[in-house]
Amino acid sequence: MASHDRSRSEEQDDPLDRMISRTGCAQLHYALQECMAEQQDWRLCQSHVQAFKDCMSSFQKSRQQLIKQSESARHSDPAEQVSSRVET
Repeated sequence: MASHDRSRSEEQDDPLDRMISRTGCAQLHYALQECMAEQQDWRLCQSHVQAFKDCMSSFQKSRQQLIKQSESARHSDPAEQVSSRVET
């Protein structure tokens, strides 16, 4: 089985790797890449594809929930509501 031999500086230079690393799905991504390199056919790597897809979906759902919570907290903040009122 081939290993993923990216140097740290190479990984830091690649925007895609940086983005995937932030999701927590990097190891699954690397495993998928290795499988595709070994098999030369992505269809033979469906378990890896599904695992990476599930991880990314989970990350996206968590991110959306955080955004909704942040927006909800911002709209329910009494201090912000008072400061946004315009008294005439």
